[in-house]
Amino acid sequence: MASEELEKQSPVYDKPGPEAESLQGPANNGLSRQLKNRHIAMISIGGVIGTGLFLGTATALRNGGPVGMLLGYALMGLICFCVMISLGEMVAFLPIPGGHIKLAERFVDPAFSFTMGWNYWYNWSIVLPAELSASSVLVGFWNHNINPAVWVIICLVVVVTINMLGAGVYGEAEFWFASIKVITITGLIILGIVLDLGGGPNHDRLGFRYWKNPGPFVQFGGISGTTGQFLGFWAVLTQAAFSYIGTEIVAIAAGETKNPRRNLPRAIKRVYIRILLFYIGGTLVIGLLVPSNDSGLNLGDGTAASSPFVIAIERAGINALPHIINACLLTSAWSAASSDLYTSSRALFGLAVSGNAPKIFLTTTPSGLPYVSIAFSACFALLAFMATSTGAGKVFGWFANMTAIAGLMTWFGICVSYIRFYNALKVQGYDRKTLPFSSRLQPFAAYFAAGFILVVCFFSGYGVFLKGNWATDTFVTNYLPFVLFPIMYGLARLYYKQGPKPYDEIDLVTGLKEIEQQTYDEAPPSNFLERVWQWVM
Repeated sequence: MASEELEKQSPVYDKPGPEAESLQGPANNGLSRQLKNRHIAMISIGGVIGTGLFLGTATALRNGGPVGMLLGYALMGLICFCVMISLGEMVAFLPIPGGHIKLAERFVDPAFSFTMGWNYWYNWSIVLPAELSASSVLVGFWNHNINPAVWVIICLVVVVTINMLGAGVYGEAEFWFASIKVITITGLIILGIVLDLGGGPNHDRLGFRYWKNPGPFVQFGGISGTTGQFLGFWAVLTQAAFSYIGTEIVAIAAGETKNPRRNLPRAIKRVYIRILLFYIGGTLVIGLLVPSNDSGLNLGDGTAASSPFVIAIERAGINALPHIINACLLTSAWSAASSDLYTSSRALFGLAVSGNAPKIFLTTTPSGLPYVSIAFSACFALLAFMATSTGAGKVFGWFANMTAIAGLMTWFGICVSYIRFYNALKVQGYDRKTLPFSSRLQPFAAYFAAGFILVVCFFSGYGVFLKGNWATDTFVTNYLPFVLFPIMYGLARLYYKQGPKPYDEIDLVTGLKEIEQQTYDEAPPSNFLERVWQWVM
């Protein structure tokens, strides 16, 4: 297909107008487009900010030290950015239900879609109890006597209720939850700078004290020398991956997004700003405020004051603020858990759309709510009750490892799908400049991310093979998701008996007409506040 034909199929979208939002067609498969621009913007932010930043950084600092943690999060942030621009180009062009799961079927093959879909569903079904376990850790800051199961139940009820009320309610709830998270992390970074410079009640100027003592890196597992420091840095990558996993939620939400070809690129283009501000800035401040050998950083002991931010504020002598911060972190866990259930249920719906899951999961209410998929995915949240016997912090660590590797394999699948999408565009004569979103870094960004993801996954649990460091739980949680991905793909290939199509036969057209009907030019900002909001989001 020539580039002129693409331009005919992708005109300036000034005809349908907002009334097209209510249109239903084959591209939507029963879902309703209820998510607005501000919802998508905050969902994309909410996917970046979660308990991985507020709580999981405790493990990262303990394993890697302040510099190891900062470098680990920076490197994983670069990989995340490469994945997102790859995903953004595909999903802005074809914002269909199932997101990258359905696109994998069109651009690679049905077996790859099967593997991507079930891996992604498993990823979010496992991270849901992880977030619920994290909420138990956070609530324990106030009360150690009440069984963590109580807090798991309360959080679960809130999460299921939000999701059962529909995508519009979920988007609105996530908008306010994410707003709290953005305000909280911004305030914490500013407060951290003030405390580091001696502006706290104790007037202790920290500077880079903890980079010198106990040091910039940690000797992982007691292993001395460069090897121990390298393993400490590598251990950070898995935790950093857990923190970043979720930025791709916008792809799953594409089938329920209003004016998707306008709103999705906006959310994706500014991912790098959020990575730099929230994660790189946040980990830098944490490394300045808390020593890597602080006993409070041990999530495994089940204590609740494990957030590095809370530890830093308490050490500075501020009494009331840690309670306020902990409350904000708890809303972060609720927000993340709500997104987890939303994503896992839509992934299951996408699997059913592709014929890779029972058709019952396609069942929706008249308003477009896939309630069967939501109910089934919510059942796996019951795994969080493992925290009642094993310790919420330890369970959180298990789930975090499994989620990180499964999520990285999803990112690998996105990159593979993009590489084939890129080549199909080239072979079929499409001009990428006419796409709703494109990046000059492609296809090199996709190749870099795919290659490095495999390296990270392969060495994620390498430390357990060293003498005296064997840990069965670490081995299983790091390597089980990594091994399952190729096994699932191989078995699916045997079942479907169909490999990847030639580039000139890849379908780049189906669904475009319906998507164009739901795309329109939006009114420009009418005042200063709206202009600021549009720039930030």
